[in-house]
Amino acid sequence: MVVYEEKYDVVVVGAGHAGCEAALAAARMGCKTLLLTINLDSVALMSCNPAIGGLAKGHLVREIDALGGEMGKNIDATGIQFRILNTKKGPAVRASRAQADKQMYRLRMKYVLELQEKLEIKQGEVTGLHLEEGVVTGVDTKVGVRYPGKTVIITTGTFMRGLIHVGLTSYPGGRAGDLPSIGLSDRLRDIGFTVGRLKTGTPARLNGKTIDFGRLEVQNGDEVPVPFSFSTLSIDRPQLPCHIAYTNERTHEIIRAGLDRSPLYSGIIQGVGPRYCPSIEDKVVRFPEKVRHQTFLEPEGKDTVEIYPSGLSTSLPIDIQFNLYRSIEGLERVEIMRPAYAIEYDYVDPIQLHASLETKPVSNLYHAGQINGTSGYEEAAAQGLIAGINAALRCKGKEPLILGRSEAYIGVLIDDLVTLGTKEPYRMFTSRAEYRLLLREDNADLRLREKGHAVGLLPEKEYRAFIEKKEMIKEEFARLKCCRITPSDTDPGFLSTHGLAGLQNAITYEQLLRRPDITYRELGRIDPCSMEVPELVREQVEIQIKYQGYIERQLLEVDRAAKLEGTQIPRNYDYKSLSGLSAEVREKFIKFSPDTLGQASRIPGITPAAITILSIALKVLKEQ
Repeated sequence: MVVYEEKYDVVVVGAGHAGCEAALAAARMGCKTLLLTINLDSVALMSCNPAIGGLAKGHLVREIDALGGEMGKNIDATGIQFRILNTKKGPAVRASRAQADKQMYRLRMKYVLELQEKLEIKQGEVTGLHLEEGVVTGVDTKVGVRYPGKTVIITTGTFMRGLIHVGLTSYPGGRAGDLPSIGLSDRLRDIGFTVGRLKTGTPARLNGKTIDFGRLEVQNGDEVPVPFSFSTLSIDRPQLPCHIAYTNERTHEIIRAGLDRSPLYSGIIQGVGPRYCPSIEDKVVRFPEKVRHQTFLEPEGKDTVEIYPSGLSTSLPIDIQFNLYRSIEGLERVEIMRPAYAIEYDYVDPIQLHASLETKPVSNLYHAGQINGTSGYEEAAAQGLIAGINAALRCKGKEPLILGRSEAYIGVLIDDLVTLGTKEPYRMFTSRAEYRLLLREDNADLRLREKGHAVGLLPEKEYRAFIEKKEMIKEEFARLKCCRITPSDTDPGFLSTHGLAGLQNAITYEQLLRRPDITYRELGRIDPCSMEVPELVREQVEIQIKYQGYIERQLLEVDRAAKLEGTQIPRNYDYKSLSGLSAEVREKFIKFSPDTLGQASRIPGITPAAITILSIALKVLKEQ
């Protein structure tokens, strides 16, 4: 084994969405960082859907950006269609989504990595870890090079023992066209990690020249695209349309007839698939009453004819794939450019992680992304960012950054993983966040910019712009509280329109905005100064005023939970010595090894009485 001459602070294994954020974060925080990947041409490659954001996922991207991550900037620079979802619903569940130019997205991220100071990128397959007395000190590659590192972050995606399935044909691969990672998961298992098996899949890529788009429903982006990054002022590139098509009964008959050759239904695939992103054969079997299923035909870029048929992932044999796609109206003559497939891969049970994403069995080793059982680029990038931050903080001898469930969707994501673990690919939803009214997309900067600046990730220019916005919000709140309308001096038409004709006393502009029928635009009819306020400031002020009661109620809930969340449990705490617990509860505490009392309270099957016993024991321990 050749020991490389350089010694790194942080070594990142894998250059998918998690690895890119981890490496950039560590390097930007001043740590000498190495990023290793099996294929330098696949950095930040979108293996599945060429899109960023979506329900709850958009929240994650905005939080990544608020902390100083790159994903939001990258999609703003390479997006080809931007949409805000759930616009008719409340601000808590509105979400941003954008189609990406797949190749532009990959190339821009690679270029950003290449230009980043203190970051080196190398091609190499990591097959093992080098440990000294339970602490990771480097990684070993397939060609016999050991790269020393004070900390290591593993972000292997679907590559560990990846196995691709097309019908009854199976072959090794990290994704179509890339080799798998062999040896690393065996090494992790030998060290003491619990390694499991998951499955995901992707649809075929279709030739757009062979699709009759004139017979399909057009779906355009928003007229005025809204950027993901708080630093992007506007999106001024032309947008491309998507199209909507539907399966039909003939499609479903073709699928049912081929189930005996499906690796999913013939027992070949052992890994557990994503519940919330099922294959088309899964949909047909599980929902036999549905006469059709929707698919969005999404362009993979502005300079390619490849089309991604969202919602039509499958692992059926290639001949059935031909018939399946061609049974859809508008796709009768469609040609498949890349076949659909399913992929099985190894992951590590995330309950073996601290909330910092450092592993419990091995010090200075961090896991991020699909190795932790998640699905989705956004979930991976969020974990990568936090792992990169915390690996860098470890190198600096500082305490880790831990985001609480009331602070960020990233906090919800990580807490769910390390507290509950997962047996299937984990996907973020707004319903997973109990404080979702506090964790809106629009206020991600107000929640997290200070934290990003504190750890050294946020550039000074962006921080100054944030402070300026924060000050404008404060000033606008003060203005609305003191400015008033009086019935005698106000346009009677305005009063009549909003049911204020009988108003006797003066009321403040803030009181006016609390009314559901009065927006800033309406307020501008009687207060021209309102429309001079920047739109992002107006949005923030209006939301906070209209939802003030609900927000205050959730803040009270956060305060009540703060004591549990802030009570630390010592590492390797001796639960066996704790009297009053049932054997089942004691076994769960030992298995999950929670870091805080709050985490302990969320372990399935743990009773309030058990938490009270543990709380008293920790208080006694602290007083000793």
